[in-house]
Amino acid sequence: MDAAEQILLTDTLRGTMAAATGAELHSALRDLGWYELLTDSADIAVPLAFRLLGEAGAHAPLINDVLAHAAGHPFGESIPLPFTGGRWVLWRDDTGPAHGGTPDEAQQNGPVVLLDPELPLITVGRPTESPAAEPVPLAQARRALAWWLTGSARAMLALARRHALERVQFGKPVAGFQAIRHRLAETLVAIEGAEAALAVGPSDAHHRAHPESAVPQQYDSLAAALAKAAAGRAALVTARHCQQVLGGIGFTAEHEFHHHYRRVLVLDGLLGSSRDLTREAGATLRELGYAPRLAQL
Repeated sequence: MDAAEQILLTDTLRGTMAAATGAELHSALRDLGWYELLTDSADIAVPLAFRLLGEAGAHAPLINDVLAHAAGHPFGESIPLPFTGGRWVLWRDDTGPAHGGTPDEAQQNGPVVLLDPELPLITVGRPTESPAAEPVPLAQARRALAWWLTGSARAMLALARRHALERVQFGKPVAGFQAIRHRLAETLVAIEGAEAALAVGPSDAHHRAHPESAVPQQYDSLAAALAKAAAGRAALVTARHCQQVLGGIGFTAEHEFHHHYRRVLVLDGLLGSSRDLTREAGATLRELGYAPRLAQL
């Protein structure tokens, strides 16, 4: 896919996500050839689609498709996902079957709890038990969610920046105050850092300082965990800083900011929070016995 085709794809996806969300958006993306794009060009499709989901504030069960593709399952299945705190959740898609967990099972093991009223997530199984019969391939899905988090972070930054330019206090825009500038600058640095971590792919991780001590699978999993941890932290930092820049209106339901804030709180916990993944990365390094070189700087 050349540069012109990628620009056309970006514009098409952005327009589609601005017009629909949820199951309607998923249906529209399938009509555009989402499954074929994911199969043939996942390295382009996943970062682009998930980043635009965050920027648009939309949602669709695309994470199910990424997991199904990675696990070799048919597209359209809902696969139980680990959530921070030892829970498992299911991203419901009414157009397809559930794989390894259903609302009925959740009713037997405990109440169905909606984590976010805007997201069709339900808890399945007991907190200490995994309802999945086989391991979930997490690396690709964590990278996808990390792109979603950075997209949401950029959407929040855009809202805060616009407010800072338009809000006037003491005869000038609040963007002229140093404290506001520092908040926005720190936010941008966090987002850019997370995107830089996402730019480290499996091929970079294969260059090892100790080629006899580890396998590429560990490197890919470690890089994906660190990338999502960085993206989750960046999104939470962005949410805090931008809410402060927005002032009182950032705490109201009338402003669209709260939609993005709630979204990143849920996405950070899905497939492991930034804290969980930092601990997981530390355990991996302890097991390896050294810190691998994940990227050539």
